[in-house]
Amino acid sequence: MFKNILIPQDGSKHSRSALAYGIWLARKFDAKIMGLYVVDVVAMEGPFLHDLSGSLGFEPFLNFSTKMREILETKGQGILNEFKDTCERENVSYDSVHDFGIVANTICERAKLADMIIMGRRGINIQFEYGLLGSTTEGVIRKSSKPVIIVPDEYNELSKPLLAYDGSFTASKAMRSVAEFVKILKLPLTVLTVSRDKNGETLLKEAQDYFKPYNIQTQFVLLKGDVPQEIVRYYKEKKHDILFMGVTSHSRIVEMVLGSTTEYVMRSVNGPVFLER
Repeated sequence: MFKNILIPQDGSKHSRSALAYGIWLARKFDAKIMGLYVVDVVAMEGPFLHDLSGSLGFEPFLNFSTKMREILETKGQGILNEFKDTCERENVSYDSVHDFGIVANTICERAKLADMIIMGRRGINIQFEYGLLGSTTEGVIRKSSKPVIIVPDEYNELSKPLLAYDGSFTASKAMRSVAEFVKILKLPLTVLTVSRDKNGETLLKEAQDYFKPYNIQTQFVLLKGDVPQEIVRYYKEKKHDILFMGVTSHSRIVEMVLGSTTEYVMRSVNGPVFLER
């Protein structure tokens, strides 16, 4: 199922962590990794960068965009060379692409030929960003039609996945993905449903019926209470190391911070989060 893995690279420790997770998964799924570096058109057109031209040794406003593009392209080639060296050293199948455009949009466009995207929570411009996620990461999550794994800045091998299931369309997609994931990796799976009413029992029964044909080791848990808080509490108490879930939306919040449950969980969970839209 996961045979083509897209991993954007920007030279940050977060993208190196994404590559480490990608290499591990590529071995398990016999998959190919695609390294992508995008020359950011926004970085070249922002007026504030013209004011920085002097500090970079250029005449202000003189062929700035051309010079800036050359710098970014040279930087990108170095990053992709490091990516290639790592993949060859780890003996995994890979390809690389040097592209140009708005970063989040370009990643999503390239993802049309991928089965998943793996990204760090932040990027190289972390000092200029705010909030939980880097702006590129948030943009990809909101726009990508393919699943996205958001990883922390340090790699740890995965062994204890948790699925948060609420019966939504995106949660059903996450359920399908995690079934293939744990079947190939031969890992046990816990399915968690949090509900304030009797509907929770119905949802958990749906999940139980779905997983029966897969012949994998599963545990089903029903909790009462506040959905995001209970997901995070259970994840931490049971020492899970990756969470699968659908991106939730509540009225207009999804346009701002992905959805309240998703945003809270990602802020509170320190391991990788596998997201379906």
